[in-house]
Amino acid sequence: MKILIELPTWLGDTVMVTPAIENILKHFNNAEISLIGSFVSTELLKHHPKVKEVKVLDKRFLSLFSIAKKLGEFDNYFSFRSSFRSKIFKFFVLSSQKYQFNKNEYKHLHQVQKYSNFVNDSLKINFKPGNLFLNNVKKTSEKNTTPIMGINPGGSYGSSKRWYPEKFAEVAIELSSQYEILIFGSADEKDIALDIEKHLIKEGVLNYKNLAGSTTISELVEQISKLDVFISGDSGPMHIAASFQIPTIALFGPTHDHETSQWMNQKSIIVKKSLDCQPCMKRNCPLFHHNCMKMIEVSDVLKAFKSIQ
Repeated sequence: MKILIELPTWLGDTVMVTPAIENILKHFNNAEISLIGSFVSTELLKHHPKVKEVKVLDKRFLSLFSIAKKLGEFDNYFSFRSSFRSKIFKFFVLSSQKYQFNKNEYKHLHQVQKYSNFVNDSLKINFKPGNLFLNNVKKTSEKNTTPIMGINPGGSYGSSKRWYPEKFAEVAIELSSQYEILIFGSADEKDIALDIEKHLIKEGVLNYKNLAGSTTISELVEQISKLDVFISGDSGPMHIAASFQIPTIALFGPTHDHETSQWMNQKSIIVKKSLDCQPCMKRNCPLFHHNCMKMIEVSDVLKAFKSIQ
């Protein structure tokens, strides 16, 4: 059984699609998988034991036919994207059965449930979504000599999801006597991480490492898997932390926490304000005040930190 899967584009969505993929494999227990998608998504899941081939999808429309032809024939094709480009690509894919996720058919559910229901509806099965599954590293039971706290100030969706560097720094400074500190971020978020670093240095905090822009996807997963606590906005790294059951304080502003909160992590606490304007689902605050994140205080996070211990 040969199966082609087009992955979601974003890191967090790719983590959240893993229970649905496991249900596909549960149904077709002799399957071999080929993955196609963005660089980030394919890097995250290329180590899965059932994955035999990985290809980064070229965004150019003119290349879709040649890519599909080179991939060969499949028994089943699942696309977890609903874009126009993905619909064109589906047309060219050589497969006996083709299934494509339609975001308009699955609403008001956690994203993990949306993907799982799509697979159930496609295959006429009724499997429940299980835990998030990443095969990049195995979490060990060994304790860190000194506990490690990760802070992740970025968020690829847009500036509206981001808490402020100086507030992240205040939390880190407050807890620096108890934890080593790791600052996470993509290459595009180096400036945010650097702002935090400057605050730490100013206050004499030296037991930190700034990893922003310096890790591969596998290295990011490995570093997060070793954390004792994680503080993050709604982001891909937040979902990676959930896959390892890392105690997490998740800061939510413009997005639906019931749709993109950590899946099946009993050690997760959501910090948010219940404003009339949220969740707006906008990349930038349409009201120009950003109160959904601005009103989250350092004291709110420290209070959540105490309760998560």
